[in-house]
Amino acid sequence: MTPDQVGSHLERYLDLRRALGFKMDGQISRLRDFVAFIAARRLDGPEMAQGALDWACSSSRTCGPAGQAHRLSLVRLFLAHLRAIDSQVRVPESRLLPRSVRPKPHIYSDGEIEALVTAATSLGPRGSLRPHTYTTLIGLLVSCGLRASEALRLRVSKVELEAHPPLLRILETKFRKSRVVPVHPTTATALRGYAGQRRRLANGPSDYFFVSHRGGPVTYEAAKQTFRLLARRLGIRGPVGRGANLHGLRHTFVVRRMIAWYREGLDVHGHMPELSVYLGHLRPEDTYWYLTATPELLGAAAQRFESYATHGGGQ
Repeated sequence: MTPDQVGSHLERYLDLRRALGFKMDGQISRLRDFVAFIAARRLDGPEMAQGALDWACSSSRTCGPAGQAHRLSLVRLFLAHLRAIDSQVRVPESRLLPRSVRPKPHIYSDGEIEALVTAATSLGPRGSLRPHTYTTLIGLLVSCGLRASEALRLRVSKVELEAHPPLLRILETKFRKSRVVPVHPTTATALRGYAGQRRRLANGPSDYFFVSHRGGPVTYEAAKQTFRLLARRLGIRGPVGRGANLHGLRHTFVVRRMIAWYREGLDVHGHMPELSVYLGHLRPEDTYWYLTATPELLGAAAQRFESYATHGGGQ
């Protein structure tokens, strides 16, 4: 396969991945950059593996080892697709670059969640919708475990608070999966309160449920930065580097749900497929990835095991 042919195959590859439900927006520019890289160097099929490694490492000024490993992983999938078309194409080994270590997610305590919600009430501008938006958003993520992007894309018509039970309709999310998310009555009450504030304070009409004080939808970047600001003010996150973030609320939801099941004496592993569906995962294994060994969770699991060992049964 010649470098000139790779470009047309890239577009077909992107179409195939989209059809399978993958969101390719963040990858398109990188893959096209790789295609331009090998075209400029006139690398053919057998030379593409080395070209992929050179391209991944060419980003040393803009990303570290973890970013380079991610770039190589991205290109390996594309080259595997090309190899199915042309056996001369070589795919580089997956372990040529060190993989990144998953940062340990921050699991929020009840006190930290309460402090975050309280701090959000002081956000400006004074008298605007913004503090109501962030207090409600944080509460929703903690109580339902939604991805932040899912909450921010909610449309007013998909927040069905008068249904029995109240529910959210999450449409075309990751892997193009849609699902219905029932919400607890207390969560529904908080959402109704926000809906009232939204009608009173929103600056113009909007189809989005969560809106900014300017009237438009709240962007993920704005929500991420605002949450970091609150976490730093409270000392939950350090002034620089990685730390507590918005996505940690989803991890917190999963850990808290597991602890509750242990304390209720339920079959935790038997309920994992249900939790997986609720979270919008393809497989229960994806849900286990969200678990973090907190002392509270380990204690609940240990008590369950002790009960099983002592009585010779139980869940």
